[in-house]
Amino acid sequence: MEKVLIIGAGGQLGSELTSALCDQHGNDAVIASDLHETAKSKFDYCRFQQLDVMDNDSLKKLIKSESITQIYHLAAVLSAVGEKKPLFAWQLNMESLLSILEIAKESNLDKVYWPSSIAVFGPNTPKTNTPQFCVKEPNTVYGISKQAGERWCQYYFEKYGVDVRSLRYPGLIGYKSLPGGGTTDYAVDIFHKAIEGETFECFLDKDSYLPMMYMPDAIKATLDIMNAPRESVKIRSSYNLSAMSFSPKELFEAIQTEIPEFSILYKPDFRQEIADSWPDSVDDSHARLDWGWNHQFGIKEMTRDILVNLPNFQF
Repeated sequence: MEKVLIIGAGGQLGSELTSALCDQHGNDAVIASDLHETAKSKFDYCRFQQLDVMDNDSLKKLIKSESITQIYHLAAVLSAVGEKKPLFAWQLNMESLLSILEIAKESNLDKVYWPSSIAVFGPNTPKTNTPQFCVKEPNTVYGISKQAGERWCQYYFEKYGVDVRSLRYPGLIGYKSLPGGGTTDYAVDIFHKAIEGETFECFLDKDSYLPMMYMPDAIKATLDIMNAPRESVKIRSSYNLSAMSFSPKELFEAIQTEIPEFSILYKPDFRQEIADSWPDSVDDSHARLDWGWNHQFGIKEMTRDILVNLPNFQF
């Protein structure tokens, strides 16, 4: 029987992934953990454990006492927050991953999941249809930590056989959690302002194209790669992942089709420089070929689904 630990479960991805993992493995087989005790209120359907991922002794004790077989390591300092606290972001993002990889090596865990990001790419990366293998040179501490993390994942797989799997997420958009400090968060916050009848102030330029993905597709991709046979996962650094690319203007226009009175102002800030260093679109053909990835939502389908569900969702 699998026993699953989600670290950083209280975040945007973790909140929805935990529910999906409970659907797959059963509520009793899943433990949600987060640094913040307040996250417990999100997980009344499964066990919750307050956990500081930097407390290596407590982490080891929990894994051993609960006979954990799979870890989903989602705790991280994201791009915009990371630029304000670069040393803290590097420490948390890197040391926590290395601790978990070491535990996986020593404990013979079945699988480890660790998310990467399009932040691994940089200003010298091809901007359009960015290939799986290319120059990266990230210029944010978040991107640097993700690039280094990818190499460590590859290393632990090759040297020690750790079955670690990873996806380079594009910007993730969902309505079940509030924004968490990323450069693509405008695409989450914009829906809240539209529903509330407020003018939205966008911190990116209207024509800033970025790869994006609706949360149900991100959850599907994560489960797909973790459920794929070991031999099908041929890239152990991290897979490119894509669904759609759009600009703030295009997302605004998609929302305005449903809410004609909605308005927007563009006030680019320091996050514009981060966005400018990332791809416009990503080639994820390796994921589609190796383990059958296929997305389900485009911008129109996503917009309609969020605007139908968000007003009824209670935080």
